[in-house]
Amino acid sequence: MFKESNNYILNKRISEINSNFNNLKNVKNDILKAVNLCKKTLPKNRIFFCGNGGSASDAMHISAELLGKYMKDRKALPAICLNSNVSAMTAIANDYNYNKIFARQLEGLGKTGDLVFAISTSGTSKNILEVLKKAKKMKLNSILLTGKNNKKFNVDLCIKAPAKRVDRIQELHITILHLICELVEFKF
Repeated sequence: MFKESNNYILNKRISEINSNFNNLKNVKNDILKAVNLCKKTLPKNRIFFCGNGGSASDAMHISAELLGKYMKDRKALPAICLNSNVSAMTAIANDYNYNKIFARQLEGLGKTGDLVFAISTSGTSKNILEVLKKAKKMKLNSILLTGKNNKKFNVDLCIKAPAKRVDRIQELHITILHLICELVEFKF
């Protein structure tokens, strides 16, 4: 009985994952637009990445791929992860509030021509919405990587991973980020 229910759940999840990955073709044009925005930004300007929780890990991961290397040896690309500086985040959260932890850093570090690449599975994280608002105010380009939802966002590009469960969205996010990284790196 236990083994049968495990097999049922496992087969159901594998089917769901396969379907989600197959549906990535529905956001292919958005991925290509993101690649073009990144190529337009680099190497003269910087890409700022940010996220919370698992999305913070993805932001750190992909900024490291651009700074270091992904698939090929090439010049380092200027990528900064706003959730890496714990001292800045805790000071800003303490002195202002948690919603400002990324926007305040962007205000101090961002300049014309830079790109903000924010990651939020729900699209409702207040600190993510704040950094995107700050990017608009500073006239910086912005990309939001989120999940499948009906929300409208004031960004240059919104990529909605074709999944609803947080874990499934995160699986698609890292794949989308790797695809973008590979295509960006191909240029250099």
